[in-house]
Amino acid sequence: MRKIAIVGVGIHPFGRFDGKTYQQIGQEAVRMALKDANVKWKDIQVAYLSSQYLPSTAASRVLKALGETGIPLIDVEAACASGGVSVNSAMLAVQAEACDLALAVGVEKMPRGFMDPMMNFEKWQVQMGLSTNPSYWAMSARRHMHDYGTTEMHLAKVAYKNHLNSVDNPNSMYKKKFSIEEILASPVVCYPIHLLEICAPNEGAAAVIICPAEQARKYTAKPIYIESCVHVVAEYSSDFRVPIESMSAKIENPSPVTLASKKACEQAGVGPMDMNLLEVQDTDAFCELQIYEALGLCKEGESGKLIDDGVTNRDGKIPVNVSGGLISKGEPVGASHIGQIVEIVYHLRDQAGPRQVPNAKIGMAQVLGARGNCAVTIIKR
Repeated sequence: MRKIAIVGVGIHPFGRFDGKTYQQIGQEAVRMALKDANVKWKDIQVAYLSSQYLPSTAASRVLKALGETGIPLIDVEAACASGGVSVNSAMLAVQAEACDLALAVGVEKMPRGFMDPMMNFEKWQVQMGLSTNPSYWAMSARRHMHDYGTTEMHLAKVAYKNHLNSVDNPNSMYKKKFSIEEILASPVVCYPIHLLEICAPNEGAAAVIICPAEQARKYTAKPIYIESCVHVVAEYSSDFRVPIESMSAKIENPSPVTLASKKACEQAGVGPMDMNLLEVQDTDAFCELQIYEALGLCKEGESGKLIDDGVTNRDGKIPVNVSGGLISKGEPVGASHIGQIVEIVYHLRDQAGPRQVPNAKIGMAQVLGARGNCAVTIIKR
């Protein structure tokens, strides 16, 4: 397999941009990546665009305005893991020697409010209930509280950490520090999850340009190498979020986060504790705690202690969501994972400014979405 390098990255800030079309948002991220890689649009040989809420042929609608070069412009969708699939697809094209320069870009312009459950579930599942995101996130949190003694304070500490980190991220939707008291006093969305502990669907874009590792220094003095990029779907159900086609037998049902991260770590020859920073799916504060356990950063039931001890703070042993996470950035689904990768690239290049993790050499990005779609990417300098 050809080793793959990232030679250019670009990001359009995440948030709400009523005066911009999704085409403009995506084009800004791509132009930024092209400039970063010192290449022209005509040099790109294939492009993959990830989204969930954009119209059909979004790749052509966004990218053809950059130039009619006749290259394949391919649409990708896999819920919150969409960006991981576009990066993985671009890698496969380069590894197959079908091209040398490939683009993966994620773009989204989402409606306000909770995501439409009909985008992810069958009508009968929605009618049965539990198909609105916060309801099943809250049920998972309550079960963890019952089983392991996790508290509202643990959730608040995750949100506090991520909001604090966001202050230094110019690409974040919210850039404000909140106290623990303010977080716990914010309106309850679905107990025990408060408004300041949950992410908002929004708009944004992110892009990466990749090439074979041996060619990377033609384009940049600071290439970043993709050690693994894995996409999996839950073997059975990712959780009990809605009634699904049930299985009566008692079976092992590992989290898709565990499946994807183990595979990614095996390919990269590293473990989760080797990471200098991680960007993970904190769609709500409890979700981040759950992912600590699924990744193997701690034993099951011990994620509360991890946040209590400051292990995942920006100055901790394993910094998590130094960007501010989805709680602060918001989640433009198609751009989410690529945005995580761009954030980690900045740290590995020592370009993250005041939020820089010192001496960062390797990082992991992780997302998890509908139907158990999960993507994990490990990159290093």
